[in-house]
Amino acid sequence: MLGGILAAASLLLLAPNAYAQVESGSWKTWSPGYKVQTAGCGSVSGSTFKLTCSSSSGEQRAERRYDTYSSGTHQFEGYFKINSMGGSRISLKQTFNENNGPFFLLAVEAGGRLYDVEGGATISSGATVGTTVRVNTVNQVGSSHRTYINGSLKNTVSSPSGSYYDKFGSYRTASGQGPISVTWSNIKFWTK
Repeated sequence: MLGGILAAASLLLLAPNAYAQVESGSWKTWSPGYKVQTAGCGSVSGSTFKLTCSSSSGEQRAERRYDTYSSGTHQFEGYFKINSMGGSRISLKQTFNENNGPFFLLAVEAGGRLYDVEGGATISSGATVGTTVRVNTVNQVGSSHRTYINGSLKNTVSSPSGSYYDKFGSYRTASGQGPISVTWSNIKFWTK
């Protein structure tokens, strides 16, 4: 009995680090700094990011922009819940390449389709108002960028060399418009 209790306690101690990683390996926790970015009708309150207007022009953003990295493999994890959405085609998560601009943008359309803005490919569905969705991105600089939704691999693209950073929140795409309110939670980063 004592052996079973000790085994269960050991698993609990390991759970926070092993809990979320979508790929095996010797991941190390990483704690990058960030800056809040707003423009147009974008606003941020804690972990809730809003675009309050329905404008289909101009810059509309409410995001966190994390520190830059230029080598290795970096994993992001976060959970989002759309509180309300009167618009469509809003970017929720970006992996940005400082050398070439927006590299990967995960956006949502009215109806809950998640898609890759650059290629247009559908990544997942079910990102509807009130539903919590887990997002993991793994960027292996100079090799590949992988996107997981709720723990399942949904998208893989080539990742060129360069300097990158992660962003999340709400950002009007070129063909999109608000309003939207989205809350992000349980944000974690790892590297190897």
